[in-house]
Amino acid sequence: MSNYKFKTTKIKGKDYVEVNERIKFFRQEDQYNKWSIQTEFPVLNSDECVCRCTITDYDGIVIAQGHAHELKSNGMINKTSYVENCETSAVGRALAMLGIGIDTSIASANEVENAIAQQDEQTKQPSLLDKSIEFIKAASDKNKAFDTIISKKGNELSEKQIAVLKRFIK
Repeated sequence: MSNYKFKTTKIKGKDYVEVNERIKFFRQEDQYNKWSIQTEFPVLNSDECVCRCTITDYDGIVIAQGHAHELKSNGMINKTSYVENCETSAVGRALAMLGIGIDTSIASANEVENAIAQQDEQTKQPSLLDKSIEFIKAASDKNKAFDTIISKKGNELSEKQIAVLKRFIK
């Protein structure tokens, strides 16, 4: 292997290699001459996609594969680019399986940034507990509101969460 120095992106104190760096390395190294990167989408619809990336050698023998899954509803970027994000992640993972840019992690900087953004997006959305509290607060009959929540969503709430809700019916 060459002395190629991968540019990295630091995320939460850890260095990650970006997918474009992995691709650049793959394309310029003689050992991968005439190898190919191919992508396909076993699942592709208006809500989600799954991409499989296959890396084959000069003889067409499969050397590595990577997969990715994206939901259109996960984050602002995915609303317009979930297919592209999915393909980029699959390519990055396939190159990682080939051993390119994995000194610190198989995950690429792009994947980690997307995962963090998705987590941030999910934490912005009100939880079932938050929604239930607001429902009880807004109700004129708080006992009835509590009973409605328990009958419809009680199995999704922990005992602690139910105890919290009970504080709002007094």
